[in-house]
Amino acid sequence: MPHGRVFVCLGVFGLVLAACATQPSPEAFNPPGFWSGLLHGATAPFALVGSLFKDIRIYAFPNSGWWYDLGFVLGIGATWGGGAAYAV
Repeated sequence: MPHGRVFVCLGVFGLVLAACATQPSPEAFNPPGFWSGLLHGATAPFALVGSLFKDIRIYAFPNSGWWYDLGFVLGIGATWGGGAAYAV
């Protein structure tokens, strides 16, 4: 079996396995929104390093959904440069 087929089979297996993942139902009274996502995105690299040593979460769950995701992406992109950091 060529190497390409092995990688494709492993990728398909990973996607099927990931499709089985479930999340608990969000029961938070006031879930984090856009501004919390912005802050969490800005501090995500530090939280990633901290998660190696303690039980620290990088991404808040439950959250308010799309608005939290938008804040998280903008926070990590604006703070850590995004693609513009490598522009010449």
